[in-house]
Amino acid sequence: QVQLQESGPGLVKPSQTLSLTCTVSGDSIATNVFYWTWLRQPPGKGLEWMGAISYSGSAYYSPSLKSRTSISRDTSKNQFTLRLSSVTPEDTAVYYCARDRRLHTTPRNLYEYDFWGQGTQVTVSS
Repeated sequence: QVQLQESGPGLVKPSQTLSLTCTVSGDSIATNVFYWTWLRQPPGKGLEWMGAISYSGSAYYSPSLKSRTSISRDTSKNQFTLRLSSVTPEDTAVYYCARDRRLHTTPRNLYEYDFWGQGTQVTVSS
């Protein structure tokens, strides 16, 4: 069974960099043809695709977030990491990591992905 678990701080101050890690078990992020994905859902809004990193290490980003987003991976720990810089209160959301068979960049819901984590609340506030 594939499991994903997000981890990171729940509170980030404006202008700082948000950093979240997704730990994967039951699958390897480097040897199977999937896209390891970050998503978020702000309060009262829909699901937003932020970006993904492929099994080969290629990264893909949402055009609206590309200038502030970086996704990297540590294959030795089977983890991938999201960094979002210069955060504002508008970045407050539940953040999810997920496994994707292809790049679903305009998801309506999490069921478009194979597996996803439980989500972690991140609040941007001073």
